[in-house]
Amino acid sequence: MKSEKEKMLAGDFYYAGHEELAKEREHAKNLTFEFNHTKPNEQEKRQAILKQLIKAKGTFHIEAPFNCDYGYNIEVGENFYANFGCIILDCNKVRIGDNVLFGPNVQIYTAGHPVHPGERLRGIEFAKPISIGNNVWVGGGSIICPGVEIGDNVTIGAGSVVTKDIPDNVLVAGNPCRIIRNL
Repeated sequence: MKSEKEKMLAGDFYYAGHEELAKEREHAKNLTFEFNHTKPNEQEKRQAILKQLIKAKGTFHIEAPFNCDYGYNIEVGENFYANFGCIILDCNKVRIGDNVLFGPNVQIYTAGHPVHPGERLRGIEFAKPISIGNNVWVGGGSIICPGVEIGDNVTIGAGSVVTKDIPDNVLVAGNPCRIIRNL
């Protein structure tokens, strides 16, 4: 029988209130609280805190405030930058490629909830992985929904809500997000 964490990472319905998951979220909340309350000139301390949370393949910079659910499901490539107010609900894997830039208040949601109210009242949810390719710019205030894959060399306009996969080499924008033109 799968644990609640295994169900979560498999994209199955799971109980988010499970003790193990609650402890892991509390750990991430404590680290993000510590990060968010550092002084701007404490870059080494900030990096050390973030390295306890996320997997980074190279240099990266995240502005405070930053929030996430677990942290350990986030993997960033070389030269990643997230502006102020980034939220990553990483109940499943979030893979971010090289040279990816997030404007302010970008939100990444792997978590989803049942549509039927009776199921929601049971306290179950699901999570689908998100993948963002290389050389991607995500404009401020954009939201990326569960299960989305974004290709390489993509520009996402500010305020977009990305509900479906995006191919390589396009400019996209809107709610719901759609292709504006090829790049």
